[in-house]
Amino acid sequence: MKIIVPVKRVVDYNVKVRVKSDQSGVDIANVKMSMNPFDEIAVEEAVRLREKGVATEVIVVSCGLPSCQETLRTAMAIGADRAILVETSVELQPLAVAKLLKAVVDREEPQLIILGKQAIDDDANQTGQMLAALAGMGQAAFASAVEVADGTATVTREIDGGFETIAVKLPAVITADLRLNEPRYVTLPNIMKAKKKQLDVLKPEELGVEVTPRLKTLKVTPPPARKAGIKVADVAALVEKLRNEAKVI
Repeated sequence: MKIIVPVKRVVDYNVKVRVKSDQSGVDIANVKMSMNPFDEIAVEEAVRLREKGVATEVIVVSCGLPSCQETLRTAMAIGADRAILVETSVELQPLAVAKLLKAVVDREEPQLIILGKQAIDDDANQTGQMLAALAGMGQAAFASAVEVADGTATVTREIDGGFETIAVKLPAVITADLRLNEPRYVTLPNIMKAKKKQLDVLKPEELGVEVTPRLKTLKVTPPPARKAGIKVADVAALVEKLRNEAKVI
């Protein structure tokens, strides 16, 4: 069984992002970039399935600038077998990414696609669902446990009321939640091995996909600064402020 794992290069989750002075977006100049944490979990899950003997090959795919090769090499250091970069300088939006991934899926014909439920930069939570619709596949979103056997993926997912377990026939699309697993530590020998693994570079034109943005960002602004707290002398003063100033009681 072949598994495809789409991965995205984003600002590292430890970095405090800053808005550009012209409010056109987030400043990423000289900022540490890394693999989207949800996608890292997806890569780990795919590698575990291969180690169990369920899968035979894990292919990671990324769309974007040439610098995304670094993210793909990290995924291969985790254990992916080979990588594909769809290289473009155009600002990609979820629908365009889903169409590019659909074209890659048509070429590779995987039985399973696992990707993060969302990216921590735009929090769109759209690509997985769009890809499933375009490819005509079943989908299981927000997976916290995955079992694959006999052409079926059994997925446990968190819902408002607790947990839900569903079964989807393969081929299918699964989006990974944080509780699915804990990614392994990438060792130096594996990083060196990843440099020798196959990485193919394609262009959107080769895949026959139009990636022109359909949405325009008008303005990006930071959240308002939080007001400083105050100390009160006693419970009576606290109740008075909650009642008359905050008006919450």
